[in-house]
Amino acid sequence: MDPEKTKEHRLDRTAFKMQTAEEASNTVAYWRQRPDAEKLRAAYHLSLRAWELSEE
Repeated sequence: MDPEKTKEHRLDRTAFKMQTAEEASNTVAYWRQRPDAEKLRAAYHLSLRAWELSEE
């Protein structure tokens, strides 16, 4: 895997925090208002990360 791409898509673990159920539901509302193309890009990126694949 290209080191530059790894840097570009590195997971920022400081961006995560424990949430209440109310805060988590706000996340659902956020993604519901995002355009379909953005949701697909995010899902694609997460799938690649889960399977440890590159974008090539």
